[in-house]
Amino acid sequence: MCTVCGCSEGEVSIEGHQHHHGHSHSHNHQEGHHQHSHAEEGHHHSHAETEVVAEGNNLHFGQGAAHAHAPGMSQSRMVQIEQDILGKNDRYAGQNRQRFEALNLFALNLVSSPGSGKTSLLTASIEKIKGRCPVAVIEGDQQTANDADRIRETGVAAVQVNTGKGCHLDAHMVGHALERFDDLAGGILFIENVGNLVCPAAFDLGEAHKVAILSVTEGEDKPLKYPDMFYAADLMLLNKTDLLPYLDFDVGQCIAAAKQVNPDIEVIQISARSGEGMDDWLNWIEQHRVARIQKRIEQLNNQISLLQEMV
Repeated sequence: MCTVCGCSEGEVSIEGHQHHHGHSHSHNHQEGHHQHSHAEEGHHHSHAETEVVAEGNNLHFGQGAAHAHAPGMSQSRMVQIEQDILGKNDRYAGQNRQRFEALNLFALNLVSSPGSGKTSLLTASIEKIKGRCPVAVIEGDQQTANDADRIRETGVAAVQVNTGKGCHLDAHMVGHALERFDDLAGGILFIENVGNLVCPAAFDLGEAHKVAILSVTEGEDKPLKYPDMFYAADLMLLNKTDLLPYLDFDVGQCIAAAKQVNPDIEVIQISARSGEGMDDWLNWIEQHRVARIQKRIEQLNNQISLLQEMV
């Protein structure tokens, strides 16, 4: 994850404004080559204090406490950096969550690999939702405002966040972007994350739910290859189902893989092109949005009751 990739270093552009993000990613890239001690199969190697497991010709890195690998960095150091980064992010996420709750704003974090079709699915969803309640989008990409422009063509507000070399959005970026919207009370905020099935899994943005979008063109075993993402998601949208007649893709196997990683994950088969599953997806959004508002009302009523008892 981002303990090792250094993705949050450098500048982030939000609608043309440059922001420095000084996350404490620390790297110690040593010159030259590492000396490998090739042990017997199935045994651990000494690789700059990072655990490596060899099974035949398969090498498994990230076997230590950090579950990651960085040349020249120990597992304990990586764990410390990860805790510092995620702890700081979680504080910003908590602030975002408070703002969402105060506005009764239902925020969804859409995550996927590049090319899954999430922008097309998002624009099709917006066209059906935008008349019911306020809708806005925070669009995350490394460069360009292409996707934000596509969103704006639907008539809803969109803020483009360009992460530069960054491979995910973080809660601080989302907080900055949120300041650029007006009149979202009681509405829906879609956060379209940078296309990446690794780092976004670990970064809470303050959202109500993570929604993983997986295209049928990507392979049934994606949830097993990238388990952290599908474990973190509450819903998997199996997208581009209109292409199934032309592909060798086992839907049942894919859903079983997702359930193996996360038994509680919900799955909706969907296609923005054919319309299959769109009603199920929109109903899922509305049910969870209303449930969130009702929960907020109950919390406020409980607070009022407590205050009345104190008087």
